[in-house]
Amino acid sequence: MEYQDQEFEGETFSDLDLTERSFKNTKFIDCVFQNCNLSNIDLNNTRFQDVRFIDCKVMGLDISKCNDFLLSFSFEGCLLSYSIFSDMDLENTEFINCKIHGCDLVNTNLKNANFDGSDLMDSMFGNTDLSFASFRNAKNYEIDPNNNRLQKTKFSIPEVLSLLNVFDIEID
Repeated sequence: MEYQDQEFEGETFSDLDLTERSFKNTKFIDCVFQNCNLSNIDLNNTRFQDVRFIDCKVMGLDISKCNDFLLSFSFEGCLLSYSIFSDMDLENTEFINCKIHGCDLVNTNLKNANFDGSDLMDSMFGNTDLSFASFRNAKNYEIDPNNNRLQKTKFSIPEVLSLLNVFDIEID
C-alpha cells in the first residue's frame, strides 16, 4: 500500500511493518496504529490529527517535521526510541506506559502531558514546559528543574528524587 501523498480518515492500521516507508504529505485523521513498526519513516509534512499509537515500535522518527496544524496524537504501550519531539507544541499529549529511550524533547511545550508509567531513559529535556504534566510511576527521567518549567507537575516517590541530581548534594 502507498502511504505518501494520501489521506486516511477513521482507519485502523494493525500488525503492519511500515519501516522506512514515506508518509510525506499524508494526512491521518482519527486513525489508530496498533502493533505496528513505524521505524525510520519519512514524516515530512505529515499531518496527524487525533491519531492513537498503541503497542507500536516508533524508532528514529523526526516528529518535528510533521505538519503542526491541529497536530494531536497519543501513545500507549509504545517503544519510542531515538526520536525527535523538539520545538513542538505537544500540550495534552499522552505517553502512557511507554519506553521513551534516547528521545529529544528540548524546547517543547508538554504542558498537561501525561507520561504515567513510562520509562524515559536517556531522553533529553531542556527549556521544556512541563507545567501540569504527570510523571506518576514514570522512571529514569533526568529533568533539570533549573532549565525546565515545572509548575504543578506531578511526580511519584522515590523517582522524584532524581530532580535533585543537578545539585551537588548528598542524601542519606
